[in-house]
Amino acid sequence: MKLAFVGGTGPEGLGLAMRFAKAGHEVAIGSRSKERGDEGAQKIAEAVPGAKASGGANADVVADADVVFLTFPYSGQQATLEALGPALDGKILCNVVAPLEFQQGVGAVALDVPGNSALQEAIAQLPKARVVSAFQNMSAEELQHLDRPIEADVLVCGRDAEAKQVVIGLANQIAGVRGIDAGGPSQSRYVEMMTSLLINLNRKHKTQSTIRIVGL
Repeated sequence: MKLAFVGGTGPEGLGLAMRFAKAGHEVAIGSRSKERGDEGAQKIAEAVPGAKASGGANADVVADADVVFLTFPYSGQQATLEALGPALDGKILCNVVAPLEFQQGVGAVALDVPGNSALQEAIAQLPKARVVSAFQNMSAEELQHLDRPIEADVLVCGRDAEAKQVVIGLANQIAGVRGIDAGGPSQSRYVEMMTSLLINLNRKHKTQSTIRIVGL
């Protein structure tokens, strides 16, 4: 498949793109400027020999993508989705956004957002797109260590069953990772909030912890 990464020049977007390029998918790195998108694609090509990687402005990379990943901070979600608008109609979107902020003396803090979760806000803003959420809890640092597996479960939320299965299938292609259907859009709130917990645990214990569900 061709996978596009909106806001893909950040560490999370680059890490996911590297893993999927390694799995044989074509990846396109988007940014607010074509130049930054091209720079991101160059990083993918350097990390994954033989990778099919391209870059460009966000609107350009989503045009012919099979799956679009939203990999930018929550503060930019509304404006970015508004700018892309109809270009995302009918497409499978994987929202990797976790609403959080960093407070001095506290660390990462999960935000209460008006729409209950970043996923639900994206669904409301893009009613014609097939939006699910996943990968919020994965360490960007670990994603970019391509020589080792990641022992993690990826919790996928949404109301489009087929779109969820596509994203679960992609998650399963990352060595060590298992994709899990975690339910409807309302469940994404809890998955998103766990991101701040993991960030604080990792800082405290100087590690890169993630989520693993037992009993399934």
